[in-house]
Amino acid sequence: MVCAQRGYKFVAVMAASFSVERRKLMRALGAKVIVTPAALGGTGMVKKAEELAEKHGWYLARQFETDANAAYHEKTTGPEILEAFEGKKLDYWVTGYGTGGTFTGAGRALKKALPNIKVVLSEPDAAPLVTSGVEQERKEVMGLFGAPAGAHPAWKPHPIQGWTPNFIPKVCDAGLKAKIHDSVELVSGKESIDTTMRLMREEGIFCGTSGGATMAAALKVCAKAPKGSVVLCMIPDTAERYLSTPLFADVEEKMTAEEIELGKSTETKTEF
Repeated sequence: MVCAQRGYKFVAVMAASFSVERRKLMRALGAKVIVTPAALGGTGMVKKAEELAEKHGWYLARQFETDANAAYHEKTTGPEILEAFEGKKLDYWVTGYGTGGTFTGAGRALKKALPNIKVVLSEPDAAPLVTSGVEQERKEVMGLFGAPAGAHPAWKPHPIQGWTPNFIPKVCDAGLKAKIHDSVELVSGKESIDTTMRLMREEGIFCGTSGGATMAAALKVCAKAPKGSVVLCMIPDTAERYLSTPLFADVEEKMTAEEIELGKSTETKTEF
């Protein structure tokens, strides 16, 4: 959006496993989208972005490594939460991680203002990178250190888009090393999708799979937290960009038998 407003050329690189809606959104805004093989995961798309930037002399955003990522959340997301809870108690903050910017930045702001708050990080049980205890190998790119040197050994494919690439981002690692989190909750793909659909149908919250995953983790926290605890769950995005993913696999496009019968209850014909 910023590039469209300011006349910058923008190239996005994403793995083929990312939703088609993501590509269309970028292209609709005027970006060029380079798609890398799904089998190469997040490290594959990062490597391609590095190669393109180096070959063409482009600016590499480095969202997985730049300190500006977490710093912005520390100045915006964290204070926004604190403002919303001014004069109220807040015992737990539950979040997942993609780049780790929200976790590290907002978490840093919350810990400074509320020393007793418990920060709970969540990740897929199929890809328990943080809980594996295995360090992420890193390399130097264009004179800067921190990019992933390869896929993390604990990573396996999972359906929670936006959560946990196949490496631990440097931005997230900064939060881990600062011990911002107090615990980690693991969530399965199925309970993530089920919880996402519950949020839509029971609460009217039209979020993506990662939002449902974080809520599933928050519900686990609620089950263990002392009575009267206040738990805040971070739901980061909307569902429109996931229509072609497994999240909507059980949502019918055509009318169901029940809808057909309901349609017959008045005179105007309906399409079967």
